[in-house]
Amino acid sequence: MRNLSGEKGTILVVDDEASIRRILQTRLEMIGYSVVTASDGEEALSAFRLLTPDLIVLSVMMPKLDGYGMCQELRS
Repeated sequence: MRNLSGEKGTILVVDDEASIRRILQTRLEMIGYSVVTASDGEEALSAFRLLTPDLIVLSVMMPKLDGYGMCQELRS
């Protein structure tokens, strides 16, 4: 996942557990990815619309808007 300039892409990590978000963010940044995090589906949709990440790592069970609902929104 490299763009034309050779840089790695942006990953959106979505999980309601802060510890999981931190672990994933730390590990992905260590190998060169830009990481944006969100704690629920609504926050993630806002981040997606602003940034258009290359990849989304998404939890299924979250408050407000779950992972399935977020996927449906992204596909529409």
